[in-house]
Amino acid sequence: MRKKPLVLAAACAALVAGTLSSPAVAASKAEPSAVQAPATFTHPGAGSSRAQLDFVRAKVQAGAQPWTNAFNQAKNSSYASLSRTPKPRAVVECGSYSNPNYGCTDEREDAIAAYTDALLWYLTGDDRYAQKAIQLMDAWSATIRDHTNSNAPLQTAWSASSWPKAAEIIKHVYGNWPNAGRFATMLRNIYLPEIINGSNSNGNWELSMTEAIQGIGVFLDDKAVYDKGIALFRLRVPAYVYLESDGALPKTVPSQHLDTRDKIVNYWQKQGTFVTGLTQETCRDFVHTGYGISSISHVLETARIQGIDMYPEFGERLRQALGFQSKWERNLEPVPSWLCQGTLKRGLGPITEVGFNALHTRLGIAMTNTQVITESRRPAGSNNLFVAWETLTHAENPA
Repeated sequence: MRKKPLVLAAACAALVAGTLSSPAVAASKAEPSAVQAPATFTHPGAGSSRAQLDFVRAKVQAGAQPWTNAFNQAKNSSYASLSRTPKPRAVVECGSYSNPNYGCTDEREDAIAAYTDALLWYLTGDDRYAQKAIQLMDAWSATIRDHTNSNAPLQTAWSASSWPKAAEIIKHVYGNWPNAGRFATMLRNIYLPEIINGSNSNGNWELSMTEAIQGIGVFLDDKAVYDKGIALFRLRVPAYVYLESDGALPKTVPSQHLDTRDKIVNYWQKQGTFVTGLTQETCRDFVHTGYGISSISHVLETARIQGIDMYPEFGERLRQALGFQSKWERNLEPVPSWLCQGTLKRGLGPITEVGFNALHTRLGIAMTNTQVITESRRPAGSNNLFVAWETLTHAENPA
C-alpha cells in the first residue's frame, strides 16, 4: 500500500471575504477573525443538525410538501433498498473520469446508501434502515486499505463526504454500533492521508476535500483535523469565486504559483473577463462548478452546526456564485461573447438547496434566480457522487 504524508497543520490562513448582513449582503470591509474548531463538537453535526432533522421528521409525519415528495424519492431510490449488498474492495482504483473504475462507483454509492439509510431511520424509526447503514459501513471498514490512480484524491473526498453524515446519525443517535471504532480508524488511516494536504487541481477537488476533512474531524472529535480543513477552505473559496472587490484579478492559492495574469486566465478556463459570481470552473462546465458550490455550502452549514458562523465571511461569495450560475442556467438570454467565448455548458445539478436555505430562508436575502432554479427542480435527488436528498433535509428549514 502506498504511504501518504499526513500533515495536520492547524494554523488558519488569513481571512479574505466580505461581511454578510440581512436582508442585503455586503462584500466589503473584510474583518479577519480566528475561527477554530469548537471547544466541544456537536453531534450529529455533519451536514444536518438534530434540530434540522427533527423539523424534517415533523413535516414528513404531517404529509407536508415538498418534504413528503422528497422523502418518497429517497425511500424509493436504489440507495434505500434493504436488500442492497455492500461491494467493498481492498483497493479502490480510479483514473480520470473514473477510467479505470475498480470500485469507484461502488464505494461512492455505498457511502450515499449508508447516509440514505441513516436518514430514513431517523425519519421513520424503522431499525432495518439503521442496521443496513451499519452493514454498509462495517463492510467497508473491514476491507478497504487504499485508493489509487489519478482520481484517488477526488474519489476519496467524495466518499468521505458521505460517510461521516451516515456515521454521525448512527453513532450519536441510534447507537448500538460495535464497530464504530473500526470505522473511525478507517477514516483516519485510509481516507485522511489522501486528502489532508489539499489539491492544486481544479478548485472543486480541494473544496470537496475540505468538506470531507471537516466531516471526518467532527466524527473523530479531532480539532486539528477540523482546523486543517477550515484552513484549506479559507484559501480556496476566495480563489474559486470572484467578487469585484477582489480587484482586477481573482485571488489565488499560494501553492499554485499563479503569479501572472496569463497563468490565472489559463487556470480560469481561459476566461479573461472577471465579474462578480464567476467561478474558476464556470467556463469549464456547470456540473463541476456545482460540485464546488455544493461543498462551499456544506462546509458553511456544518460550521454553523458546530457553533461557528462563517456566513458573515463567505456568504457573499456563496450567494453570488449561486446567483450567477442560476441566472445562466435558466438560459433566458444569449451568452455574451466575453463570457466563456459565448458558450456555456449548463447542468448545475441538485446543489442549490443548502445555500439557498441558509441565505434566503434563515437570513431573508432575496435570491430570485437561485429561487427559481431551486423550487422548479424539487425534489432534488442525488448527483450519485456526494450530494443527496437536500430538498428533504434543507428545504425551508429554519433550524
